Amino acid sequence: MNIYGKSLEDLEKYFTDIGEKKFKAIQVYDWLYKKRVNSFDEMSNIKKSVIEKLKEDFDMDKLSILKVQSGKDVHKYLFGLADGQKVEAVLMNHDYGNSLCVSTQVGCNMGCAFCESGRLKKVRNLETYEMVLQVLMAEAELGCRISHVVLMGIGEPFDNYDNVMRFIDIINSDYGMAIGARHITVSTCGIVPKIREFTKEKRQVNLAISLHAPNDELRSKLMRINKVYPLKDVMAAVRDYLKVTNRKVTFEYIMLKGINDSDECALELASLIRGMTAYVNLIPYNETSHIEFKKTDKDKIMDFYDILKKSKINVTVRREFGSEVSAACGQLRSNFEEEK
Repeated sequence: MNIYGKSLEDLEKYFTDIGEKKFKAIQVYDWLYKKRVNSFDEMSNIKKSVIEKLKEDFDMDKLSILKVQSGKDVHKYLFGLADGQKVEAVLMNHDYGNSLCVSTQVGCNMGCAFCESGRLKKVRNLETYEMVLQVLMAEAELGCRISHVVLMGIGEPFDNYDNVMRFIDIINSDYGMAIGARHITVSTCGIVPKIREFTKEKRQVNLAISLHAPNDELRSKLMRINKVYPLKDVMAAVRDYLKVTNRKVTFEYIMLKGINDSDECALELASLIRGMTAYVNLIPYNETSHIEFKKTDKDKIMDFYDILKKSKINVTVRREFGSEVSAACGQLRSNFEEEK
């Protein structure tokens, strides 16, 4: 097993099970996440017999970096996994820190019509360590600290729920990467049972809903998941989440030219979420050669923004990243495969 997939509690149990003191888990975490060693033999304050046991039970194998594309304030990584599969992560430099967009699956079964990463059907879930290593290796490669993590890369995080929750525990742990819970965002296309499960955990982690349409007819055309969990069910789960956690929710809304960017859509969206502790993040679409959707013109995006503002909806327009690189999530992997 890869040790980067073990939470602090997992390692505490491991050590007690082998007859050692559980504080050794904190020592190991310190070597892994603070000192960033590359071998168990470098853990100099742990006795040799325990080191040998760790080497017997765990490995510290890393991912491979197959390709990096960099543009203004953005670095996109294509990681190779041990079984030959590939995933992407994107690091974005903001004025408030460095944010990494992490993948949670190889491929995706949600089948959203506008999504490049969904063109490859789900092959498998990522293991926890494969998510943790995206963060560690991006930090090491750039020599910077990642202060924010968003789970919005390839895959649907709530379709890999247990591994994602363990990943959050590891990067959030004060003994691990110490990334604040309020600096971690999980995005879901609307898997209602998992939203409700997430609500019960009462985590301080941010929740984002990939909405992209203000009504069932349009959303079902864009997002197959809406046929299983229609908007009324998604919004009911979100309202319960807000009531239980008292946390703000983000509604993500990709702007697709001539599809979901009309004034009528803006008014309908305002009506849908009015009264919620939430804000809308309008996302300029990253066009790809494999999908026919086009990005909404900037002026039209601002018209949409103004309508929401006048309707007293909190709204932002996401800054565009990656116009010089393969910006759409999954595009770098697609291009890499086509070049082979």
